[in-house]
Amino acid sequence: MQMGFGLYQQQTLKLVMTPELRQAITILQYSAVDLLEFLHEQANENPVLDLSEKQKEMLYGEAEKKIDSDKRIDIDRDEYIKARATGDETYYSRGSSSAGTNEYDPLDFVASGGVTLESHLLEQVAMLKHLTQIELRIVKYLIGNLNESGYLVISIEEVSEILGVKVQEAEEILWLLQSLDPVGVGARTLSECLLLQIKEEPEENVLAAAVVEDYLEDLGAKRYQKIAATLKITVQEVQQIADYVRTLNPRPAAIFAKGTPRYITPDVTVEKVQGEYIVIVNDGTTPNLSINRFYQQMLQKDEQDPAYRYIQDKLHSALWLIKSIEQRRMTLYKVTQAIVEEQKAFFERGITGLKPMTLRDIAEKVGMHESTISRATSNKYVQTPRGLFELKYFFATGLSRVDGGEASSVLTIKEKIKSMVEKEDRKKPLSDQKITDILVKEGIDISRRTVAKYREELNIDSSSKRKRF
Repeated sequence: MQMGFGLYQQQTLKLVMTPELRQAITILQYSAVDLLEFLHEQANENPVLDLSEKQKEMLYGEAEKKIDSDKRIDIDRDEYIKARATGDETYYSRGSSSAGTNEYDPLDFVASGGVTLESHLLEQVAMLKHLTQIELRIVKYLIGNLNESGYLVISIEEVSEILGVKVQEAEEILWLLQSLDPVGVGARTLSECLLLQIKEEPEENVLAAAVVEDYLEDLGAKRYQKIAATLKITVQEVQQIADYVRTLNPRPAAIFAKGTPRYITPDVTVEKVQGEYIVIVNDGTTPNLSINRFYQQMLQKDEQDPAYRYIQDKLHSALWLIKSIEQRRMTLYKVTQAIVEEQKAFFERGITGLKPMTLRDIAEKVGMHESTISRATSNKYVQTPRGLFELKYFFATGLSRVDGGEASSVLTIKEKIKSMVEKEDRKKPLSDQKITDILVKEGIDISRRTVAKYREELNIDSSSKRKRF
């Protein structure tokens, strides 16, 4: 065999990740909100692409919209949903041109909270006319050092040193701050916060104050016997104190906490029509994509135009984007339809009907790769007759049954454990072993350690801590 260096021509087949394919994959995993932002970015970069906002309409609102003073359009609800599912616009678009004048957006009616903790406290301070300039300066400085929960994050000694005032004077102004609304604001510790609320009650619970002041950690750990023995009271009294303390607010300023609300727009809607579940892809938030006619006409002119190649490239990108959006819509429809068919028992009976399902099950059903199913269900939400769920919610692992029957999903088992605990006798709570025995009798192959794990994930205390005396 002759070996050596040389130049050869050879044909090979290999998968190349083109920019267009990468864009299609990225679009598939976008949620409805992210997709809208992405399309606006593309429209700014590509002059050939035109975006036109779709007319806003309520799902069943067409039958209620007034076309003129004495004329209405009557639309059957079931037929309307089926038309939306099949994409038949000839039915549900009747009268839409006239109805566009009465747009409705539920987010327009969401109130925005403009009151902050600082403004709320300063408003109360402004009513205290007896304060001197120095006292006013101290209280404003203290208000400025409160965290989102309403706790003071600086010591009185530091306040005294920074403002150049006596420690006793700063302490007195702190007491003044702690007398303002909300009750418990200005506290330095959790114990102090709860004590302020206890003392504000018309009839101060002296015993509860003593427990909170000296035995708060033991109370949180439910060491009731230890507290009862120390204070020489009954365990039942300690338990009553614990119930009372739970009614207090450990974060008095939480209602003023700032935070950007996150609104979830469902990507898919599932409606039950005449016993049949219909899948509707929510493309109402996605603007209509079209090609600018001006640039289309320019491509029909001389190819020697310097802008011809640029416009041609942008046109290709725009067409591919439109194709990717449609492919995303069809993929999302097929995947959701397959999920609904596989989890029909869930839609009929709730979480007890949820069965184990993997990405491979759906991939084989729709003829796609598992990675495609994963991207199609990532960050996507579906509105169902049983509420709003993430599509990933329906992919649950399961445990096999003793009798070899259909496996039960982890979510279903957790729901069973939760239900058992809610119905148990609080004086004789169910232990993990007892719950395990009950589940095994129902045919579920599960160990005590697994039950303990699921109980902890449900934030349920152990039987010793759930016991009522």
